[in-house]
Amino acid sequence: MKKNILLLFICRLLVCSVFAQSPIGTPHIKSYTQSDYNAGNEIWDINQDKSGIVYFANDEGLLSFDGTHWKTYTLPNKSAIKSLAIDQSGRIFVGGQDEIGYFFPDEKGILKFHSIKLLLPTKARQFADIWSIVLYNNEVFFRTIECIFEYKNNHIKTFDAPGGWRLLAKAGSQLFAEDKDVGLKVFKNGNWQNCNGGLPNAALHVTGLMDYKADTLLVTTIKNGLFLLHGSTLTKKATSIDAALNNDLVNCAKKIDADRYAIGTTARGVFIIDSQGKLIDHFSNNFGFHNNSILSLLQDNEKNLWVGLENGIDFINYNTSVKHIYSSAKNQLKSNTIRIFDGKLFIGTSNGLYSVPIDLNQKDISTSKGVFTEVKNTKGSVWSLNEVNHHLLIGHQDGAMVLDGNQARQITHTGQGTWFFQPIPSSPNIIAGTYTGLELLQNNADNFKDVVKVDGIYESLKDLAIDNHNVIWASHPYRGIYRLQLSADHKSIIKHKQYTNYDGLPSTLNNRAYFIKNKVIAATEKGIYEYNASTNKFIPSPFYKSIFNSTPVQYLTEDVAGNIWFVCNQHIGVIDFSKAAPGNPYNIIRFSELTGQTVKGFEFIYPYNADNVFISANNGIFHLNYSQYVKSENKLNVLLTTVKAIAEKDSLIFGGHFTKNNQIVPMQDNSRPVSLSNHWNSFHFEYSSILFAQKTNEEFSYKLIGFDRDWSAWSSKTEKDYTNLSYGKYAFSVRTRNNLGNASAPVTYSFTVEPAWYQTTWAYLLYVMVIALIIYFAVKKLQQQFDLHQKKHEEEQRRLSYLHSLELDRNEKEIIALKNNNLEAELLYKNKELASVTMYLVDRGRLLLDIKEELNSLIKKLNIPDATYHFRSIFKLLTDTEKNDNDWDQFSIYFDQVHNNFLATLKQKFPTLSSTDLKLCAYLRLNLTSKEIAQLLNISLKGIEISRYRLRKKLQLPSSINLYDFLTDITS
Repeated sequence: MKKNILLLFICRLLVCSVFAQSPIGTPHIKSYTQSDYNAGNEIWDINQDKSGIVYFANDEGLLSFDGTHWKTYTLPNKSAIKSLAIDQSGRIFVGGQDEIGYFFPDEKGILKFHSIKLLLPTKARQFADIWSIVLYNNEVFFRTIECIFEYKNNHIKTFDAPGGWRLLAKAGSQLFAEDKDVGLKVFKNGNWQNCNGGLPNAALHVTGLMDYKADTLLVTTIKNGLFLLHGSTLTKKATSIDAALNNDLVNCAKKIDADRYAIGTTARGVFIIDSQGKLIDHFSNNFGFHNNSILSLLQDNEKNLWVGLENGIDFINYNTSVKHIYSSAKNQLKSNTIRIFDGKLFIGTSNGLYSVPIDLNQKDISTSKGVFTEVKNTKGSVWSLNEVNHHLLIGHQDGAMVLDGNQARQITHTGQGTWFFQPIPSSPNIIAGTYTGLELLQNNADNFKDVVKVDGIYESLKDLAIDNHNVIWASHPYRGIYRLQLSADHKSIIKHKQYTNYDGLPSTLNNRAYFIKNKVIAATEKGIYEYNASTNKFIPSPFYKSIFNSTPVQYLTEDVAGNIWFVCNQHIGVIDFSKAAPGNPYNIIRFSELTGQTVKGFEFIYPYNADNVFISANNGIFHLNYSQYVKSENKLNVLLTTVKAIAEKDSLIFGGHFTKNNQIVPMQDNSRPVSLSNHWNSFHFEYSSILFAQKTNEEFSYKLIGFDRDWSAWSSKTEKDYTNLSYGKYAFSVRTRNNLGNASAPVTYSFTVEPAWYQTTWAYLLYVMVIALIIYFAVKKLQQQFDLHQKKHEEEQRRLSYLHSLELDRNEKEIIALKNNNLEAELLYKNKELASVTMYLVDRGRLLLDIKEELNSLIKKLNIPDATYHFRSIFKLLTDTEKNDNDWDQFSIYFDQVHNNFLATLKQKFPTLSSTDLKLCAYLRLNLTSKEIAQLLNISLKGIEISRYRLRKKLQLPSSINLYDFLTDITS
């Protein structure tokens, strides 16, 4: 029993000694749990394609990770995937229970499973898990426990094993398999042939084969450590981790560099060894792993390590310039100060001072191996470490101390804590800032002693700086900055000035004084201020204004090369004057991976040299190899991983993979345009970068060609939405950059939003036709309306003309009426004249006739002889008077005027009429009686009848026509 306990104790010592040989610098480890990738716990295998996407074999299916987004692809029968392999075309070969095949993108870039199970013989189509898949030449080999499948030229050949296949691996130019009963076999000439080693195969279970040297392979076994396989000879390989491996199981192994091998175990995490078997690194749950059971390993394209665990994934930023150094593996200790002294790295923590031996001949100190030990007598907070005259002074909560061997010796005994030390130039004296003011220390040879407390100030002075005039500048966290002039013996303050917000500072809070590049400057909550001696005030620094603006600055320090390291709003960076940027003689580099890692209120950066910059942290410290950081040439590659068209229900139109000629390619094949109906006019884009180790350093800029005018501002956003796009051709481009200013080439996805049916060319032609018809019918309608209006107008004009004519007629009638009235009046007048003349003629004829009858009666009565003779002159006068035409001429004038030229018309129509006939016609027209006519014509009534008869004859009137009616109508 005691012997077994002793052996167990020795084994533990050996294991501890193995672990003690690990480098002090540990790369950052990022853990992904089941809640991150939303699938099964176990990660059985890992691989990476040419674009940088990492794939994981999982019980839930195939997982993919692009640095931002996780996706899961299941097999048709939902079985677990235990292994995977990716060929040059991008096909991802996988296998599950009763299923084998490969995932390859469809025309939308979405991974789809293509089964090759039916190529198997019928009796071989039922099988258990596929534990290994290996690409060998142009063939793909699948391993189950019972059988190995060889897939070549669309045919599958099967190989059974007597005891069961336990391994399938490619090493060098050969393909190996292990049979449980026979041991290692090699694939030659289309068959598996024995490859027996020098050790009994029954005692070994090979878990990995890797290239070693020339024609020698490195072999890992599950329980028996490492071996070398040379030809058909298997020999034991001694390593510094044998003791650990003898008490553990080796699950997997990978060659990760020319002289580096990663060994994954079931209980102790991952060991990194070199070809000599020396331990280079060890990763376990003591240094960031959340599980020590390793199932799979992958070195990615950037030479970082992916570790598949029993319950998750760990990503080791192995090829990194930033490492974590823990002063204590057991306790999380806040670090306040750092110093390299006497071949050791010292870290002042919140609970003591720790040191570890380092190899100063190594360029990168973080690769030094060792274990931190606590310096005696330093329990409590260590605030500062200063090297003065080859001695290390320690600012401690208990006062000033000096390192003496591996312990600290107290210098001050006042019981007051010491913050910081500042040697006085050209003097052995040292000023220490304490909790209650300044303390004067003196260095005599190798002896430091406390001389006196400096009189004149009683404040807690955390930061001290001395300018070129030996003036001390000290800062208080709540009261501003002090300017202190010491006496010649440095024991008292002869001049004292306190600077507050009344003296140019933005406030009295959180100011820290520094003397950098021959200027007194103050880091404040509003940027950097500098002291102006002419005004005795602080002013905003013109130089730092363009760098920090008004952002809070917590810490500044200058390295030996003149570069200025800073902590600004919890961001760590450097103003590098050796690298000019466009428009500036310096370059500003911010280390996003360190953001928020410093100790708030006690920020500290120790730039030992360009290869070794140390930063205090809440747990241990960070080591930055700045030279390597700025020279890193990680290829920036941006991936467009998802494009969704958004409507009532999202539609995945691009799954992240471009293809051409059955190959995955880095850019879109423009010969296969993507066209979508107008219904899909809103889009969601997801993109990422494969900078898995620098996720906090990456920024993206995007542009939708056809919509955006310029590239977007750089941001860490990995998604973008566009809504309600109009129809047309678009191309979404996205690019990435890191904190060094390096940018990737953009990746572009082109697509077309088709117009709606009412926006197509045919629709527009239809619109033109419809518009033309509308115009035509509108014109026609307008023409009709115009014609109608014209007609109405014409009718209106006619109506108006008619009215006008009526008016004219009325006026004319009125005029005619007036004329007629005038004519009637005139006619009446003429008729009266004619009547008067007629009556006159009638009366005259009757009178003359009466005179003649009276004369004749008188002559007869008187019986006067020769009376006829005597009265013949009288009778002659009477006869001449009757025959006188003057009265007739006047009568005919009046008659024609009244009766429309009756006599002239009658004379013209009947020229044979005599004057007596015309008189008779006139008298008849006047409708005179025969008696009246006889008197006028001075003839008898019988003579009138004869004259009427003769007149009718001349007028050629038949007896049926009334003479009066004829004479009335002759002028009508």
